[in-house]
Amino acid sequence: MLTLYHAGLAAVFVPVFSYLLPINKSANILLETSHRDRLKQLDTLLVQSRALWQVKAFDCTQLPWEKQFPSLAEKVWSISDVDIDELDKGQTKLNAELLPALQRDLARHDLAWGLDLLQQVDPVLADGDTSQVRHLGLLLSDKEASHFSAGIKGRKWSQITAFAAQIKQDNSEVLEWCAGKGHLGRLIAKAHSRPVVSLEWQQSLCDEGTKFADKWHLPQEFICADAFAPQESKLKREQQAVALHACGDLHVRLLRLASQAHTRSIIISPCCYHLIQAEQYLGMSEVVLDSELVLSRHDLQVPLQHSTIANAKQVEYRHREIVWRLGFDSLQREVNRSRRYLPIPSIKQSQLNEGFEAFCNWAAGKKSVELPVDLDVDLYLELGVQRQRLTRRIDLVAHLFRATLEHWLLLDRVCFLEEQGYSVKLTRFCSEAITPRNSLILAEKAAN
Repeated sequence: MLTLYHAGLAAVFVPVFSYLLPINKSANILLETSHRDRLKQLDTLLVQSRALWQVKAFDCTQLPWEKQFPSLAEKVWSISDVDIDELDKGQTKLNAELLPALQRDLARHDLAWGLDLLQQVDPVLADGDTSQVRHLGLLLSDKEASHFSAGIKGRKWSQITAFAAQIKQDNSEVLEWCAGKGHLGRLIAKAHSRPVVSLEWQQSLCDEGTKFADKWHLPQEFICADAFAPQESKLKREQQAVALHACGDLHVRLLRLASQAHTRSIIISPCCYHLIQAEQYLGMSEVVLDSELVLSRHDLQVPLQHSTIANAKQVEYRHREIVWRLGFDSLQREVNRSRRYLPIPSIKQSQLNEGFEAFCNWAAGKKSVELPVDLDVDLYLELGVQRQRLTRRIDLVAHLFRATLEHWLLLDRVCFLEEQGYSVKLTRFCSEAITPRNSLILAEKAAN
């Protein structure tokens, strides 16, 4: 799903989050619950509800759970097409709209799910300390700030600034994992006057980062190395390991190597959980290793399916592309006598201006599908429209569990680190307007 955001630098200061319900006694109890116990609670809910969220919408020709959850089915079909995107933007609105119908279905089957957990993710994820964000800004002159942020989009620079504000100020070395050009590391080196080792596998990015560090006389060293290689990891005990939006297995690799090296401090913001080497998710903590859940790469994309702000033209293109993909899929199912969705490659936005028939010819060429001579373009375009209306509602229900699944993934990492002897906090480092991937894991190991 296309994900679009917009935020200014001012948005780096974390706002007060709104909740579906006031924090009541049960929510306060949840706040006091250990990470391990909370992970068990979320695991139970996700196992119970997997028929609703562990679904590939493009494979479906009807609501796959309609018979078991008729009230929920009736509810999603009562929502107008024009309201779905707005409803999908915020978890609070989505919960308020759909949970009553789901509760009625559960009561009909005499089932008791912990749906209150869906409403308590926000209170449990406390806001991070933003007091240092302004302080960081004061450490750079206007000229320095303009150079350090040059070539970085405003929202990304806001993420870097907010993340750097969470870095503990001491004299230990910082290891920047998956550094790219070292934007985060250079800010830490400058603002904290600390040595930084930036690990990055692309030599060209290392060269650019080194050139900047040399020009500004920063204590920042670049090491060109593959994070997955069985070589020395450069992680050591007296060090602070940091990673801002390291994808999937990359941040998991860091956590495992850092815990093996007994690295004193680890600060990461996970991203792109689905970018893993294995076909299925490999749990880290004891709780998840014992879980019934088996997650595919597709399942791991559910937390990332979050569109916040998009202009009307971008929304129009996104919907048109989905309609056309599903329209072509309906066509190829008939031609190939298949019941399975046929993925096609990514397309350029300009192709969406060339018409549905041209799109079908292009897709057929890419997938070696022989189109009928008397192709009824309008018929399959209409089928695409109808299937898109269906898939949007399947996804909408799955998104009830979007935040919960991400919280489960985060707690898997938190509990793993606790099992390795770390004291761990799970918090936010910036507002959702800057990035929905705003969760932060801060792990500290006490000195022996």
